[in-house]
Amino acid sequence: MPQFAANLSMLYPELPFLDRFEAAARDGFKAVEYLFPYEWSAHELATRLKDNGLQQVLFNAPPGGSDAPSIAQAWNNQMRGMACLPEHRETFKRAFDLALSYAQTLNCPRVHVMAGLVPEAHRSQQPDPRPVRLRTSHRAFETATVLRETYVSNLAWAAEQAAAVGVDVLIEPINTRDIPHFFINRQEDAHAVVRAVGASNLKVQFDLYHCQIVEGDVTMALRDYLPTGQVGHLQIAGIPDRHEPHEGELAYAPLFDLIDELTQADGPDLWLGCEYRPRGGSQPGATSAGLRAWAPWLKR
Repeated sequence: MPQFAANLSMLYPELPFLDRFEAAARDGFKAVEYLFPYEWSAHELATRLKDNGLQQVLFNAPPGGSDAPSIAQAWNNQMRGMACLPEHRETFKRAFDLALSYAQTLNCPRVHVMAGLVPEAHRSQQPDPRPVRLRTSHRAFETATVLRETYVSNLAWAAEQAAAVGVDVLIEPINTRDIPHFFINRQEDAHAVVRAVGASNLKVQFDLYHCQIVEGDVTMALRDYLPTGQVGHLQIAGIPDRHEPHEGELAYAPLFDLIDELTQADGPDLWLGCEYRPRGGSQPGATSAGLRAWAPWLKR
């Protein structure tokens, strides 16, 4: 059954990043995830994990660039992945090789590959009549053949490299309210890509927050996709403000019961990443106070 992992890119924002490992362990977490490790040496991060009795369960491949300075610059310049972009094929490969080297040192079993933003030339010229919060890149995903072919090809290559060292590659549909023009936004599209690639170690990162914003009907999506074995990781946050999961419009308690029911045979390797922003922001102790508010779920 799933267990909870602390997302150190969002939780404990009042602390320097390297101090967040100890804070997560003190609050009872046994595992962590975060966006990017590349600002720090893999050996330093591995030491923090070991010293605090934590597992590394997920991090992202670079969103652009292939070394620490260029990765930071790419993120600051709003790059959100390269996997669907034909002009970045070689950089994508160098970047993914770097991610795999970190994964091996950190003993991390999965790496998330961000798809990237749909280039202006491939965005629909027709106005989208739906509210902004519901607009997705689904039409670009369906019609931009070169982007889709590049995406599938890059993922097939990445899955092959990762399989050689026992790592899963994850792809994630992300809502375009948070990341406008992100290439893949819907669960059905992500699972179609997994089937197209056909690699057993390519899986979907199912973020319930993103799913609710784009599609809704999260309960049925879980029932549809968890039994396929194609979901490799789950993430949660309150909706609409991405605060603690006990707040907002999505009732997580019955969803956790459903996830338990659907994953009883999966063992403890499926993790629920707590990828939310504490309501108290960077006030000292805000993350821990927020955790206490939904501690009964954490202690399940």
